[in-house]
Amino acid sequence: MSRRARTASKIDRRTLFRYGAAGAAVAAGGPAARMVSAPAASPEAPPPAPFELEEDSIADLQGRLASGRETARSLTEKYLARIESLDQKGPALRAVLEINPDALSIAAALDRERKAGKVRGPLHGIPILIKDNISTSDRMTTTAGSLALEGSIPAADSFVARKLRDAGAILLGKTNLSEWANFRSTHSSSGWSGRGGQCRNPYALDRNPSGSSSGSGASIASSYAAAGVGSETDGSIVSPSNNCGLVGIKPTLGLVSRSGIIPIAHSQDTAGPMGRTVADAAVLLTAMAGADPSDGATKDAVGKAADFTRFLDPKGLSGARIGIPRKGLYGQSPAADRLVEAAIAEMKRRGAVVVDPADIATVSDLGESEFEVLLFEFKADLNAYLAALGPRSKYHALKELIDFNEKNRLREMPYFGQEIFEKAEAKGPLTEKAYLDALEKDLRLSRKEGIDKTMDEHQLDALVAPTSGPPSLIDLVNGDYGAGGCSTLPAVAGYPHVTVPAGFAWGLPVGVSFFGRAWSEPTLLRLAYAFEQATRHRRAPRFLATADLTAGG
Repeated sequence: MSRRARTASKIDRRTLFRYGAAGAAVAAGGPAARMVSAPAASPEAPPPAPFELEEDSIADLQGRLASGRETARSLTEKYLARIESLDQKGPALRAVLEINPDALSIAAALDRERKAGKVRGPLHGIPILIKDNISTSDRMTTTAGSLALEGSIPAADSFVARKLRDAGAILLGKTNLSEWANFRSTHSSSGWSGRGGQCRNPYALDRNPSGSSSGSGASIASSYAAAGVGSETDGSIVSPSNNCGLVGIKPTLGLVSRSGIIPIAHSQDTAGPMGRTVADAAVLLTAMAGADPSDGATKDAVGKAADFTRFLDPKGLSGARIGIPRKGLYGQSPAADRLVEAAIAEMKRRGAVVVDPADIATVSDLGESEFEVLLFEFKADLNAYLAALGPRSKYHALKELIDFNEKNRLREMPYFGQEIFEKAEAKGPLTEKAYLDALEKDLRLSRKEGIDKTMDEHQLDALVAPTSGPPSLIDLVNGDYGAGGCSTLPAVAGYPHVTVPAGFAWGLPVGVSFFGRAWSEPTLLRLAYAFEQATRHRRAPRFLATADLTAGG
């Protein structure tokens, strides 16, 4: 759950900025790399050495592989060295929790396949990082960043992990995250977990990467891998993508299976891609999408999953009807507004028809009911996930996790508590009227009376708004804060949401969001790609100690 969702529920956060990076054990055949503490980065630390693969796209990497200039193993070795140099040393990002000890052997096997004439597709031999709430049945653990699940290895891969493996991707490691996807405390810090400490923003090390897919955002922005996978309940893909200068796709609920992903709430949870380009994110979404018998929400994905790269049209804005929902989604950050106004002007120049305003009447009506739904579903869904782990975990219910945290308060709760855990534990079953009424309200206000009504009224292809403001400081005293965002309506509706870099304020990235109806990923990707190709705002981070206030806002 993102800062935006917590803001909507009037929940504030405290933050942590104490630890440095974590070190990765990257030797071939070595043990799974549980990251260890390292000293904090010095503000005077020299910039990282040039990296040969920095900003390389998936297509660039495939070109290297096809030409024989690289092998999957050599790419993997280079990315592992990059992680070691930036997560353990130098800027000390603390973005990765552990490395897959089998990554090099998997890469070598994929090289043998290529040599034999078998190439599975655009992800064959490509290193990918995934969030540490996405289950893998290998020598990596799946913990949601919590010390309670240390050593937990599920019996089977999540559907997403299996799809990526089948596509030929190398699962390079697990990324740090806001512990329990930011659904433990009303005062937590985005990017902090008991296992990993505080993840940092590579654009300015004293800035928050946002969450809960914090490590995926920071690591892919820093070219730790070709692309990454995050998950979102409300803002947890798009907000760290905003803060880390990435393209993030929060898919329609049901396009990507949730089987094997540690949950918050089945009415909103989804995994999604995070990449440095729209094309990379589309490649990853193509590999991840599809119907899964173990997740009933994906039954409608039949016929909807596609090769999403087919929709990438540099002229895709021409003739598109874009709505500007100013009420409640603009006016939160002057810097973000300036950048998005420039983005809208560029869309007009590229032939888009802009309807301004195209307000959504229900935009401010969802905070309390959304939080109520999430509390009910978190207890039910997490208990089901933990129970399914069986003997592979010591803890099989939310109540047991609450007890663990109390007994390990110095390690798990040194800066903030578990108020949300306790609120969720107090909830009853999903048959209670309070839950059913809140869920009905959420779906009605976000869909029929919200996004659908506005798009029908103005005959729109998409809605456009600032994803969020520039990244805020990591602040122990005041906690998470920042300038709102637009994630809640599409998150509650279960509708797709794509964010793309819109520019920089004081050297800090800001994104622009495209969102719309269910299953409109092809349209949103077409528009986002056309905007990206027209503007090319993405640029690599410089790992500055603090924001460059001479760069202009």
